Amino acid sequence: MPELPEVETVRRGLQSLIVGKIPTKAMVFDSPKSFPNALTDVEQFLYGATVKSVRRRAKVLLIDLSSDYSLVIHLKMTGQLVFVGDQRFAAGHPNDSMVGVLPDRSTRVELTFTDGTHLYFNDQRKFGWVKLFPTIEVPNIDFMKKVGPEPLLDDFTPEILYERLQRRKKSIIKAAILDQTVLAGVGNIYADESLWGARIHPETRVGDLSRDEITKLHHEIRAVMNLSIEKGGSTNKNYVNAEGKKGSYMEFANVFRREGQACNRCGAVITKIRAAGRGTHVCLYCQTSPMREQPVLP
Repeated sequence: MPELPEVETVRRGLQSLIVGKIPTKAMVFDSPKSFPNALTDVEQFLYGATVKSVRRRAKVLLIDLSSDYSLVIHLKMTGQLVFVGDQRFAAGHPNDSMVGVLPDRSTRVELTFTDGTHLYFNDQRKFGWVKLFPTIEVPNIDFMKKVGPEPLLDDFTPEILYERLQRRKKSIIKAAILDQTVLAGVGNIYADESLWGARIHPETRVGDLSRDEITKLHHEIRAVMNLSIEKGGSTNKNYVNAEGKKGSYMEFANVFRREGQACNRCGAVITKIRAAGRGTHVCLYCQTSPMREQPVLP
């Protein structure tokens, strides 16, 4: 599943291409679950409405319309958005649909605008969806009510992170920051990178962390995510950025998928362990833990 920086690059691409456009037709192909909307709502609130903005909440995209409705889009594992007009861009699962003739066998929804341009929602595994909601009701969707604060907003402070983490005091820190009800959009890659930057072992109990350590972690989460957005997201076989290219953040990763290599900070060997049920990359010298023996530097 894409992480927050990847979805943010998609949002920025769509924002530059579809704002001001007017949907006039929606075709659904072979997967009603991909577009589970009443025809009367589509005709009244989607057709003829102008796209006002493209937003993101956690890993979900929101296309706001002048009808005071919003298209809520979740790409899930293999979702893909392809805009076809004077220019073409693709974002999502990288397969031939990005450059081929559309619709194709993976196309679930085709949205046509009055100027003849198209936005295709493709999804090989049919887990993703495009749903139409009154904009005012979007915050009341179950997912939206449960998801934690956005780590990149100005009002996300070290104090808020500290307060959110207190609900998981007995959990290890990696599990806590992966919990979407604690913090929105932090996935496995960025958890490992942020914890390395803060010199915190992923298995450290939340209750054992000082305020200074949580402040440092807050800084690292924001820095890692901003760098990833700047670089277009992580290079992942199931995800590319809003220009249809693989992101380049992994070229700058310090621990993720670098097991067996030297730590960029101390020279110790990066180790892969299991934490929070996920493969986890850590420098056992920089990120000490009472549960594990500290290695000797080479």
